Order: sequence, then C-alpha cells, then structure tokens
Amino acid sequence: MSERRPAASTTDGVVLLHGISRTARSFRRMELALKDAGFATLNLDYDSRRKPLDALAEDIHPSIDPFANAISGCVHFVCHSMGGLLARAYLARHRPLRLGRVVMLGTPNGGSEIADRLKNFPAYRAFFGPAGQQLVTRRDAATSALLPDIDYPAGIIAGNRSVYPITSVMLPRPHDGRVSVAGTMLDGMADHIVIRTSHPWLVRNRDAIAQTIAFLREGRFTTP
Repeated sequence: MSERRPAASTTDGVVLLHGISRTARSFRRMELALKDAGFATLNLDYDSRRKPLDALAEDIHPSIDPFANAISGCVHFVCHSMGGLLARAYLARHRPLRLGRVVMLGTPNGGSEIADRLKNFPAYRAFFGPAGQQLVTRRDAATSALLPDIDYPAGIIAGNRSVYPITSVMLPRPHDGRVSVAGTMLDGMADHIVIRTSHPWLVRNRDAIAQTIAFLREGRFTTP
C-alpha cells in the first residue's frame, strides 16, 4: 500500500458558488479535493431562489472581499449551473485585484430552453424565484447588462447524460438534463470539455473534479 503524499501548498484561493435550489453541501466533495490540492476555499451559501442575480452579487460580496484580500495569490471561482452566471455578474461589479481562473460546470451561459417553456408557470415562478426568470435563452436588456463579455480565462465543463426524462424532451441534444452542451458555451472561453454525467452530478464527478483542478493550475483541461 503506497503512502499518500501531502499536496503541494499554494497561495491561491477558490470561491465555490452552487447552483439554483442547491446549497454549499453540494460542493463538499469538490471542496475537499481542492483543499487536498492545496487551495484555500470559500464555499458559499446564498439565497438562490429568493433574489435576482444583481442582488445576489451584492449579497455574496461581503464574504468574498475579505477572503480575496487575505489570499496572497490568485482568487479563482468554481461554479455550478446558475452559480456561473452569478460569478459573471459578480465579477462585472466586484472583480478581485488578483482574479485567477473561472470554471463553470453546467452553467447555462446561453440560457436554458427549460426556463423558456416554464417561466410563466406559477409553480416554476414560485420555486425558482426571480433568478429563475433570468435563465431564459432570450434575455432582456437588464439581464444582458449583468452578464457582459468575459475578459478572464474561463473553462467550461458540460455533461451529456440525463436523469430527467421529462425535461430532457425540452432540450436539444446533447444535454445533461438541465442544460444543453451548446448552451454552456461562452464567447471568449479558454477551454470546453464534455463529461459523461448528468447535471446534478457534475460537482461530484471524479473526472469533472480532476479537470477543474487541471484548469485552475494550467489554464486548460487535460486530454480525455
């Protein structure tokens, strides 16, 4: 049995932002892997179903700002689903001085066709709240202004398997059951990779975690 070597230390930190209707617990496995790789972490909870993206960006700033100031290296962001949109909105307003790289897992950068179809249903509006209305593929001017073009290195991980038989019929293939692979893409992205897993498991998938760490370290994903 081989002895486990301690991870090399780093002066970098990682902010983790979960998806809509999730909590920081969903990122626990990723967080532990990042810590094991030597990164400091800030795994945030936020009221994803109660406020729009602009208000959420202000809510998370008091936690991120001191964390970023305490890090001597770069501050990276790792985000799942809507958390990636929140990161984009946040960085447009409160960009850290030493911003590093951003990894988005299953983020609907181009919007979600599911939101297009369900946005006017009372049950959808009640459950997903104001931010859920901002997940559509045709964004109004205010939402578009919250998400300007990126000028930082972003790596995007998409899934191509689904555990959602009902919502799967609303999405163009390939997709992860919540977001199409095409919908995750973003102009200016540094790299893009597809993992054989579904939307909720992207944050726990072994390959996705390894690819996340690779991008944070090297600015690109490894060859599958």
